[in-house]
Order: sequence, then C-alpha cells, then structure tokens
Amino acid sequence: MVLKIFFPQCCNRADSGLLVGQWIPGHNSAVVLAVIHYPFIPWQVKQYINEIRGQSHVELAVLGSWSMPKEGQEGMESFLRDLSTIFPQQHWLQLSRQIGEIGFRCQVLHRDQNGEEHMELTKEGDGEVGDGDKGRVIFVHYEQRKVMLSQLHPVENGHCDPKANHTSELRLVFQTVAQGKLLFSQDKYDDGPLKLTHWQSEGREASIIVELMKQASVPLCVLLTKMLALWAWLCSLRLLNTRPVSFVSSKLSTCVQLSYRTEHLQKLSSTKRADTHAHFMRKANTFVSFLVDVALGLLLVSWLYRENRIGQLANALVPVADHVAEELEQLLQWLMGAPAGLKMNRALDQVLGRFFLYHIHLWISYIHLMSPFIEMILWYVGLSACLGLTFAISLLSDMVALLTFHIYCFYVYGARLYCMKVYGLSSLWRLFRGKKWNVLRQRVDSCCYDLDQLFIGTLLFTILLFLLPTTALYYLVFTLLRLVVVLFQGILHLSVDFINSFPLFAIGLKVARPYRLAAGVKFRVLCEEPGTPLHLMMEINPISCSTVVQTYRMPTYSCYPKDSWGALVKKLFLGELVYPWRHKGTKID
Repeated sequence: MVLKIFFPQCCNRADSGLLVGQWIPGHNSAVVLAVIHYPFIPWQVKQYINEIRGQSHVELAVLGSWSMPKEGQEGMESFLRDLSTIFPQQHWLQLSRQIGEIGFRCQVLHRDQNGEEHMELTKEGDGEVGDGDKGRVIFVHYEQRKVMLSQLHPVENGHCDPKANHTSELRLVFQTVAQGKLLFSQDKYDDGPLKLTHWQSEGREASIIVELMKQASVPLCVLLTKMLALWAWLCSLRLLNTRPVSFVSSKLSTCVQLSYRTEHLQKLSSTKRADTHAHFMRKANTFVSFLVDVALGLLLVSWLYRENRIGQLANALVPVADHVAEELEQLLQWLMGAPAGLKMNRALDQVLGRFFLYHIHLWISYIHLMSPFIEMILWYVGLSACLGLTFAISLLSDMVALLTFHIYCFYVYGARLYCMKVYGLSSLWRLFRGKKWNVLRQRVDSCCYDLDQLFIGTLLFTILLFLLPTTALYYLVFTLLRLVVVLFQGILHLSVDFINSFPLFAIGLKVARPYRLAAGVKFRVLCEEPGTPLHLMMEINPISCSTVVQTYRMPTYSCYPKDSWGALVKKLFLGELVYPWRHKGTKID
C-alpha cells in the first residue's frame, strides 16, 4: 500500500516541531498544513488545535513530528518521537531531514488496539513498509498558497463532504488546504505561545487600498439598497403596470436592459456573503462587467460631447432619412412598372404602389415635424450612456426601430396580404381534392362539395393564383428590407448580451493568476535518491480560456430567435410574421 504525504514547500526548511494536518478519510493519504516549532507545551498545542477545529470544522490533528536538527539539538528526534504517547494517533509520521540533503527520511509508527507501537519501516529511510503491508512512501510537494486559492474544476455544487467515499482524493486535498485559512492567520511575529511555519508565516499579506475599499463599500451598499428600494416602489405603481405600458416596456430594449441592470445591482448590494465558488464568481463577474460597461459609456459620452458631435449627428439625421425615403420611392416606382421584365397585374400593382407611397409621404412629414427637436433628443439620449454602454446601444436599437417603423409597416402589410392568399389557395386546393381542414381534430378529412361550391372555389382560386405574383413580389422586397433592419438590430443586441454575459473577472484571473482556476494537476519528479522516498512536485494545470467562458458565462436575456433555420424559412415562405423581439421571460444560463 502506498502512503502519500502532501507536504507544503514552505515547510521544507522549517525548524523541528510537530506536523499539523489531516488524514484524508477513505484514502491512505495525509495532508500537512503547518509545522509547530519547538519549544512548545503539549497542552497548549492540544488547546490550539481544538480551537481551530471548532472554528474551521476541519478535523485537524498532530500527524507526527518533523526533525531538522541543528547544533545543540542532537536528541531532538528521539524527543519528538516520544511525543506520540501524548498525541495518540493510529499512525504517527516521523519525518527528518539532514542539512545538505534533498530528500526526507520517513518512519511510520503504528499504534495497535492494545496501545503498543510498531515501526512499519524495516530500514530507516528506505520508504519500504513492512509487516505485511509493504509499499512505498511518496512525498507530494505542493505550493500551499496556490492550492489554497485555486478552485478545482469541474465545480461541484455546494461543499464537498469529507466523509463521502465517492469524492476524489485530489479534490479532498484542495478542500482541506482551503479550509485551513484560519490556521494560516498566525505568523512568526505574533505574541502567542506557539510559532508556526506555513505559507504566510513570514507575515500576513495586506493592502491598504483593499482595506479602504472594504470600509467604503458598507455605506455605499446601504445607499445603493435604499435607491433600489425607491426605484422598485416607482416601478410598482399601478400606472406603470397597466397592460399597454407593460407591453411596450417589454418590447423596448432600453427597458429590458434597465430591468436587467437593476437585478444585477440588487445582487451586488446584498449583504449576504457568497457561500459557494460559483456564487462568488458570478457576483465578481457581474461587478466587473458593470464597471467596464459604465467606463465604456463614459468614454462614449466624452466623445459625443466633444467638438459638437451631437449637433453633427442631428444635422445628418434628417438628410439620411430623406435619402432613404427617396430610395424607397424609386423602388416603388420600379415595382409599379415592369420590374425585371415581369408582367404584373396592373390594377393591383397601382393600388399597392400608391398605398405604400402615401405611407412614405406621411413618414417624411413626421420626420420634418420632429427635426427641430432632434438635437435636443439626441443630447439627452447621449447622457444615458453614463449608465453604461449597453444603455446607449439599447437606445440606438430602439431609435432604429422607430426610424424604420415605415419599413416595418410595409413588411406587415405585405406579409398579411401574402399570407391570406397562400392560405386561401391551400384551402381551395383541398376543395378540388374533396378535402377540408377539421379544426377540432386538427387534421384533413374528406368532404363532399356540390357544384356551386366547386364553381365558386374554382373562380376564387383562379383570381388568387393570378394575383399572387404581384403580391409575392411586394412581399419579397419588403421582407428583404425588414431582414436588413432586423440583422442590424440583432448585431446591436448581440453586443449588449456580450457585454452583459462575458466573464471578465474570470478571464482576468485566467491571465493574471491562472492557478486560481485549475483543470487538474501534473506531477514531476523532484528527487528519487536511494534510501529516501520518492519526491514529486504537484503543479496546477490551469483550464483553457474556452472552458472559462463556458463555465462562468453569466445568464442573460436571450435575443436569439427561438425557431430553427428551417422553421424561420417556413415562416417566411408562408408569410407569417417574424418578431425578433427579445422576451423578458426568456433567460439563458
């Protein structure tokens, strides 16, 4: 049987003393967390371990002794060995290292049921276990700080159960080191009776900036909570919850983004501590995403209000709208003639063309009526970028929807007319075959028609069939224009969702401190000298960037079409309306 001892690198040159750590349940492994230096009083060591065990809920114990004798400490190894009677354990590790040597020497004392001790190593330092359970002792050295701060992936829900046999040994090692933070709070410079060696024994890490931010975050969170409570009260007013207002707000990208950011701020201002790694990463990613969003928005505001760019945009907006209207008029004039040499129904062609031309004239009149106020509107809209770049993009999407409302109306008129003719032709085609659509059973049944019904059906089928090409041409042209607008809005929505969902904090950890997000570990041989156990170095293998994005991507409201490409083509072919609006209830994890 192989005995694995996970030993921290920071304790390689520690003074002689006691090894403090935990035996991994269900595995023949021990994790060393710290070394308590000699001199010490045994009852103070027991009291200290019991305090740490009660506060951290880690089954800490004295695993054995560590001997690195110096001048004047010739009998230290035998003295530490005798301490196994004071700290009774089933296995007592006795590690020693001579000055100038790389490897350790290990002896394992086994205490049987009668309380008698038996040495399980046949030769001192050869690493061979005798008495029937022969095996090797392997030292696995690890960097204590990196293992404590790292999170082994895939992330499990909640905390690992140390008593569960199905939990992997490596995950239990990481968990044991992470839960030993309270043990690492005492360093060499404390006035306590015990001196310890661990990764933080030379002094605790501290940052004045971090401490000031922690102190300032408390009143800031209280203020933010009160402001959000006031905003929630305003949103709960009956006037804002009426059906027309709620319907319009659910279709506007700005209102959806506002509710999304409000939900984010409520999570950030919560005083509840993140209890799991996934919860902490989600809050950190949300906070960093919010800061980057606001910073980009402020940069956009500084660019817009510099050199009177707002006025330039307002002056260019009306000519652009006039140019689009002129292009649409020319397109309609082309459709009212003989487009591509096609023979259209003259009467229906003229009716549809004049109908759409009238709407274009109404739209141009509306734009010129609003032209004196466009600069003021853009000035206030530009200020909304202070709330974040996503607000500015959402407002741009809503403005595009308003400025292209006439194209949307053309698409709806053409789609409805085309859909009525397609469904009318399909119904009349079933009439010729002696069939009908059963509405109750949602299927096609046989039916007998008389002569008058067949005559009227034939007449209507002929009329609809010869009018279909003219209607289909108008529907095709305006559907293409509508799809261009939808594509542009889709790019804007994807940009907003990218900013909202991209895990910037996780990517920052991956770049700056890759050991924080571990995909696994790798081992390399440190020492394999005769007469000493095998020494391995455990190094953390970080996860890839694609795995970081996939694991920590934040949930966002979907702006993607629910239908597949086949269903979308079917809707376009049948003339059914395609609504690319994002739905507030749709949330993607």
